[in-house]
Amino acid sequence: MLETMDPAFMESVWWVFKQLFEKGKVYRSYQIMPYSTALCAPLSNFEAQQNYRNTQDPAVVVSFPLLGPEIGDTSLLIWTTTPWTPPSNLARAAHPDFKYIKIRDEESNHSYILLESGLPVLYKNPAKAKFRKVGKVLGKAMLGWKYKPLFPYFSQEYEDCFRVINALFVAAEDGVGLVHCAPAFGLEDYEAATEAGIISAKRLPPNPVDEKGCFTSDVSDYFGQHVKVAEKAIVKDLKKTGRLVVDSQITHAVGFCWRSDTSLIKKAVSAWFIKVSDSIPQMLEIIEETNWVPSFVKEKRFANWISSARDWNVSRNRYWGTPIPLWVSDDYEEVVCVGSIEELR
Repeated sequence: MLETMDPAFMESVWWVFKQLFEKGKVYRSYQIMPYSTALCAPLSNFEAQQNYRNTQDPAVVVSFPLLGPEIGDTSLLIWTTTPWTPPSNLARAAHPDFKYIKIRDEESNHSYILLESGLPVLYKNPAKAKFRKVGKVLGKAMLGWKYKPLFPYFSQEYEDCFRVINALFVAAEDGVGLVHCAPAFGLEDYEAATEAGIISAKRLPPNPVDEKGCFTSDVSDYFGQHVKVAEKAIVKDLKKTGRLVVDSQITHAVGFCWRSDTSLIKKAVSAWFIKVSDSIPQMLEIIEETNWVPSFVKEKRFANWISSARDWNVSRNRYWGTPIPLWVSDDYEEVVCVGSIEELR
């Protein structure tokens, strides 16, 4: 937290931290960060941008059958270059203002929903492909539609999820215009799922990848496999279940760890936060009672900074500094906070 090991100072920090804890200002959540599975550590955004290179990855289109008698035999499509993330899927994101098409594929005899601009992802030559358009639907009209989970791992614990949400980050130029959301492995996914009420600080998303980048026992079929190694098996299994629609490869720029020269992933890192947003109105009131020279610093720079302040990520993955005085059970159901050395004894 703070880079000092002076006992008196450390104890003072503990005391302040406990006051915040007892007022309900401390909570655990995730922070999505570039992550090196070789180093078993997250990297800063600056570090993650130091070593980009072109590499070949799988690029697959997967179907998600919609549920409900009024839907019929129709599936949502998604395109992804990270087939290791769908086992942690909780939602599909559609842009509320996009107009999607429903097509009937004559070869498979299935109906699919996607953007018309995404047809070249589905077919090598859409002009010669055997399909017909059978309908249109706005993204906002799909809000709340339920679909069949791709894997069973989290279908019971998160049974109220697996539905379409609306998100403005969905791009028409990328894939088929529908995005699969695995909130533990993408910042935009995490923010969209939080806004939709699917996850929260009290209900974190599934994060079944350990510090070495291997699947945990929560994803039993691929337990112990590094996520990039497991991709081949995942794609093979999707093909067996009939959910794999397109299996291809793509060459694109990917971030590599500048120390180990291994590809990075995006991963939720457990972190402890101090609530700041609840105190913003009071802080702005206090600022009004102060005099600043020059005055524009008070009215613009400082006030704007306070107004847009986010909750403070107070934890760090480091071996030095003041330890956060929290002891927790493995399942995080029991949390104990101490405010002094005597309390620790």
